[in-house]
Amino acid sequence: MLNIRTIQAREKGLQLADETLDEFAQNFRGEILCADDEGFVQARAIWNGMIDKHPAVIARCSGTADVVAAVNFVRQNKLAFSVRSGGHNVAGNALCDGGLVIDLSQMKGIHVDPQRRTARVQPGIDLGDLDRETQLFGLATPTGIVSQTGLAGLTLGGGFGWLSRKYGFACDNLLSAEVVTADGDVVRASAEENADLFWGIRGGGGNFGIVTSFEYALHPVGPTVLGGLVLHPLESAGDVLRFYRDFTADAPNELGSMAVFRLAPPAPFVPQELHGKPVLGLVICYAGDVSEGERVVQPLREFGEPLADLVGRKPYVAHQTMLDKGQPEGKQYYWKSEYLGEMSNEAIDTVVSHATDMTSPFTRVALFHLGGAIRDVDERATAASHRDAEYVLAINTGWDETADSKRRVQWTRDFWTAMQPFSTGGTYVNFLSADDGQERVRAAYGEEKYERLVALKDKYDPTNLFRLNQNIRPSS
Repeated sequence: MLNIRTIQAREKGLQLADETLDEFAQNFRGEILCADDEGFVQARAIWNGMIDKHPAVIARCSGTADVVAAVNFVRQNKLAFSVRSGGHNVAGNALCDGGLVIDLSQMKGIHVDPQRRTARVQPGIDLGDLDRETQLFGLATPTGIVSQTGLAGLTLGGGFGWLSRKYGFACDNLLSAEVVTADGDVVRASAEENADLFWGIRGGGGNFGIVTSFEYALHPVGPTVLGGLVLHPLESAGDVLRFYRDFTADAPNELGSMAVFRLAPPAPFVPQELHGKPVLGLVICYAGDVSEGERVVQPLREFGEPLADLVGRKPYVAHQTMLDKGQPEGKQYYWKSEYLGEMSNEAIDTVVSHATDMTSPFTRVALFHLGGAIRDVDERATAASHRDAEYVLAINTGWDETADSKRRVQWTRDFWTAMQPFSTGGTYVNFLSADDGQERVRAAYGEEKYERLVALKDKYDPTNLFRLNQNIRPSS
């Protein structure tokens, strides 16, 4: 018997008898964990240690039937609930307080069809899981830049990374999906079936249902790519960023890159006097002929007087993991983000002046270059938005001690506020933090597209069952 008397309900004061919970457990094939069960604490842990929520029950689904059972259970009993896949979202939407977590993290199936160049996957996998399987055949699909990120959440919010200038957003490469709706129905969403839902899940997050299967288009990539880091001292950061801006303006679509500020690690290639001091890195990945890539990036490697040039030929899967250690699980994280149309000299000076003040080894300030195939897709084709942006600015602040939170959060907000004059007015939905309100969600889509999303919400989830997310509120 489940050792729990009540779990948080959407209607205040509603209680569930043990028998009701037992009935749910008997029709559930996966693992059900309560607060005093062995493994519950580990199952509750997510990437952002700043999120400290305490669900009453974690239902670890084994397949789509379990997801349907869980959705029906929370709907019929009006329970607070959340949906977890990778657990890497900075806002911590994977967890809820006092309610039930529909946990998809154990659903890790991957099937690659090298002839059709497709992969069908379940929502519990991370980017590294997919890369490992697809690279057996020299194939990949555009995902993110940290291999521990959950693929499901990344795709539902759009998703961009090293391959996006060549092949578009992650959601642009989604061919179909299996979705459990608020009514507990299982439907297929594709260009041919439930096309409106297919439009919405490609950028609209988890607002319209729980995706239990994703089918992706794959592309020839690797297994060897040209990738790595060119590191510069902070005093030359302004000149380097101005060069980077001009260099990326004419870069081929095969070149994915970003400029990132961080504290210099105590590595042998960094002068000892710079250890722990802010530095600027230019990180690249060339998704094309490696010899041609070496020619293309030579000017970037030769500019200025870099502290280190770590660009070279490497396995694509190795490049995908190179940033993993910089933002480990369990630290405190708070992010702010904006899309930029360009990098003016004033914008560059503003970024450099604030990056000078960073003091945590877990903080990253990144300017990721977009454009290319992202921009080639019609803005109206998916819910994923702001395809005309040239860069995305990500102020990803991380730290150790909870007592330091107020100061770290304020630094991030001040930095973000200073960058507002240079913003396109849009933001990337996957980078919104827990305190970003409805105005910021609307900014992620723009007014016209947001209203279309509301109409879709009215159709598929009019009661807002799926609400613990970057929420699209139904009109009612």
